[in-house]
Amino acid sequence: MFVTFLSDFGLQDDFVGTCHGVIKRIAPEAQIIDITHGIPPQQILQGALVLANTVPYMPVGAHLAVVDPGVGGARRPLALRDAEGRFYVGPDNGLLVPAAERAGIEAAHELANPAYALETISRTFHGRDLFAPAAAHLASGVPIGELGPPIAVDALVRLDLPKPDIRPDRIVGTVLYVDSFGNIALNVTREHVIEVGIVPGTQVEIDLGGERVYAVAARTFADARPGDIMLYEDSYRNMSVAISNGNAAEMLHARAGQSIRIDVGRL
Repeated sequence: MFVTFLSDFGLQDDFVGTCHGVIKRIAPEAQIIDITHGIPPQQILQGALVLANTVPYMPVGAHLAVVDPGVGGARRPLALRDAEGRFYVGPDNGLLVPAAERAGIEAAHELANPAYALETISRTFHGRDLFAPAAAHLASGVPIGELGPPIAVDALVRLDLPKPDIRPDRIVGTVLYVDSFGNIALNVTREHVIEVGIVPGTQVEIDLGGERVYAVAARTFADARPGDIMLYEDSYRNMSVAISNGNAAEMLHARAGQSIRIDVGRL
């Protein structure tokens, strides 16, 4: 049995280790795979995208995800099951839905049965008291319907995923997130750049928050000289901006949610 775990908890505090302990006490045989705990605090969209990108590479099991700025508020605690038999546990704030919808959501339930939570539930640490126990019980074979009442799939909270504006010689996109290397992931795909005539070797102008720079479309980091800004397709098939042997986000002051313009015709 497998439990994967993604959060914005970081690794400096005891949060991740405590959740591991809760899971192991309930399901000693469970193997826990930490996807990441480096999602920036409260960045639900980044957490949702990372979860959706990585789940296809994970074994079928219970996927625990906690990026939960609304903890203790009105948002519902949630468990989902998809058509592949995967379970998703976390807050009903949009975090789980992009991953679960890849295969199709077959069931959604609110976590409401106290038999599958810790005896005392903190207002600020549902990851430990509610979500980790639910994930452990699901991984152990407890039917999802035992955890609480069903929820209509169309009533789940969904994130507003930004779409790029594609024009004949320009793409206006959005920064989805910045990784630890300073690479800037965009809501732009290879199909979008091909549509406006950008192929490997094409030079483009990038405008990000008023910072205008030239970049070259490249297949790999080896195609660019050290210090060159490049537009490339990352391992999850999003277009990203990077600097060969450098930190693009730091140089361009990039942050999630910013608008980015990629021009071809102005060169």
